[in-house]
Amino acid sequence: MTIKKRYIALMVMIGVFIGWLSLGGTAAIMHKTSSTEFCLSCHSMEIPYEEYQGSVHFTNAKGIRAECSDCHIPKEPLDYVVTKIRASKDIYHEFVTGKIDSEDKYEDHRLAMAEAVWAQFRENDSATCRSCHSFDAMDSYEQSDDAVKMHKYAKENNQTCIDCHKGVAHFAPEPELDREAYDRIVALTANTPSDVKQVFSVNKISLGDLGVINPAVEMDVVKYEDQKRMIKLSGYQMKGAEQVLYMSKGQRNIIASLSEAGQKQLEVGQFEEDRYGNSWRTASLTTTIDAPVLDTFEPLWAYAEELDNVYCATCHAKIPANHFTVNAWGPVAKGMGDRTDISELDLEILTKFFQNHAKDVVGH
Repeated sequence: MTIKKRYIALMVMIGVFIGWLSLGGTAAIMHKTSSTEFCLSCHSMEIPYEEYQGSVHFTNAKGIRAECSDCHIPKEPLDYVVTKIRASKDIYHEFVTGKIDSEDKYEDHRLAMAEAVWAQFRENDSATCRSCHSFDAMDSYEQSDDAVKMHKYAKENNQTCIDCHKGVAHFAPEPELDREAYDRIVALTANTPSDVKQVFSVNKISLGDLGVINPAVEMDVVKYEDQKRMIKLSGYQMKGAEQVLYMSKGQRNIIASLSEAGQKQLEVGQFEEDRYGNSWRTASLTTTIDAPVLDTFEPLWAYAEELDNVYCATCHAKIPANHFTVNAWGPVAKGMGDRTDISELDLEILTKFFQNHAKDVVGH
């Protein structure tokens, strides 16, 4: 019986040793291969590492650094193992296919790689972000007004961190919309009937020495003659800024900029003060144009939604147009546009889309 107990004890000890070697060794390997140093042993990781070095996660006022694994490897055991298994493909592409072993190849695959990571973050509700950040721990007094508004919106609409913070540590894919999309809009202007009563600008329309009409602006047609349209542009002037025509009183959606000559040709009403102390009056300009125009807003708004998908939703979740007021959308769109290479024309069309569907316009 004594011998059997010794054998049993020996077998247990051997089992514990084997278990320690296998489980402990596996854990050590998993930990070692999760280090930033290990990640950087692959040549293809040099580009994302340089981007990471320029981010707030690498250097910040608090002196707290988030390593690669802090963002890319969840802490939950099952998610941890699944992520490590998925990462094995990176080793395959590094040493076998050379899929992203040059800067050009990396840029070619940047969007696909980013989308794969974004999808993982959405699946686990940005688990690695939330291991350090949480809504409950945020001090709203230390945040900008815009950040407070967006975090409130995210909580109310069940958005996850990655929806708005896609470019937080690495450059987001460079957004670009094929110019053929806009060219198709211009081509549609050839189908605009001569007898329509309202037309819509697709680009800036020069009025000679009178001024300029902005894109995505509605105009009434007085008559059509000799391939030209006599139009009436109606809007509002604010006292002190008479060179600008706005779409509505109190709503700074600019539809035209006028010279002194253009201002003299206006038909105007009487100034009336609004509740904020600004004085507004109706103003209309009748003139002739020969620029291409549409007979409906629909193609322009469809194009604007494409712009929204490419230039806005590439970096954060789509924000519905009725989330902001007309006056709020102007600076919001400009501020976001400055972070991209969107053209002046496309930004103007996109801004007009937001303003024409803003929360103080829709339903009124």
